[in-house]
Amino acid sequence: MSRTNAGKKKRILVTGGSGTLGYNVIARLTRNHSYSIVAPVRDLQARVVSEFGDKVQFIRHELSDAVHTAQMFGSVSADVIVHCAASGLRTPQRSWFDLMQFNVESTMRLFQMNCRFDHDSHFIYISTGLVYRELQRPLREDDPIETLHPYGASKAAGDSMLQAAAAEFNRRLTIFRPFAFTGLHDGGRRLFPLILDAAVQGRKQELTAGTQVRDFCAASDIADAIALAIETEQRSLIEKFNLGSGSNAPLREVILGVCDELELKVDLEFGAVKMQPYEPHHSVADIGCAAQKLGWKPRTRLAYAVWELAQDIAPSLKLRKPQRYATA
Repeated sequence: MSRTNAGKKKRILVTGGSGTLGYNVIARLTRNHSYSIVAPVRDLQARVVSEFGDKVQFIRHELSDAVHTAQMFGSVSADVIVHCAASGLRTPQRSWFDLMQFNVESTMRLFQMNCRFDHDSHFIYISTGLVYRELQRPLREDDPIETLHPYGASKAAGDSMLQAAAAEFNRRLTIFRPFAFTGLHDGGRRLFPLILDAAVQGRKQELTAGTQVRDFCAASDIADAIALAIETEQRSLIEKFNLGSGSNAPLREVILGVCDELELKVDLEFGAVKMQPYEPHHSVADIGCAAQKLGWKPRTRLAYAVWELAQDIAPSLKLRKPQRYATA
């Protein structure tokens, strides 16, 4: 597999640095000293700003502001744009139409500005495994994009429109569709932060029955895949990659396995919450394409990703440290 020139300084624009994936992407990219990283954020007091300091050029910016977005692209000549910013997975959540507007319009505005101000930049879009029609088997990149899930539908719209725009304007585009994930900087009302908080507070955590099949991956592994896409010479104009662990287990089994391995004591009430409308019962990634074209595979065990998260957001919990990497 051929690589781009390792000595070339790359200017990389990363959106969504305050979110789970954006944070992990920035953390991964700052390890490469040949990159110059620019990150637009809403709040310059955000944790990501203080943590990465002078390793990253942070810009106060609101992606829904068309004028500011144009000004940003006029001043930042990026070789790579990694678009992680999205609405719908963390609180406070937007209304249905606001969700669609932000996730679709802001994405297309970024791509439009990219076409207007840059000529050879690489646009990397973080979509989601929720874009697919449920098929009761591991999902491949060429499977139908068809969902009624609100967040999935908003990302599917951006996913499809970007592919059409990239073909029309001959722009390099990579789409990543990560399935379920957790790790450092996970938060809000997401699954493992909720469970850890319940353990700290000594309260019961109500959950669904957990019969739905899920494919959980460490956020740091997803960031590794994005870094590989930046470093690897792309074989075609548009490339799409599913990212996940490839595991195929009911969510209840996944949660109880992690709790057992960490010796996490928490009162979980399965079946107390109904599944959200349009939530898929089977959501598992076929990760063969990323393995073949990027040389990527998930390395970090889920229990370690949750343990690492706990050290950050719930340090009072005395958990057993698990093995980080799965044995070959």
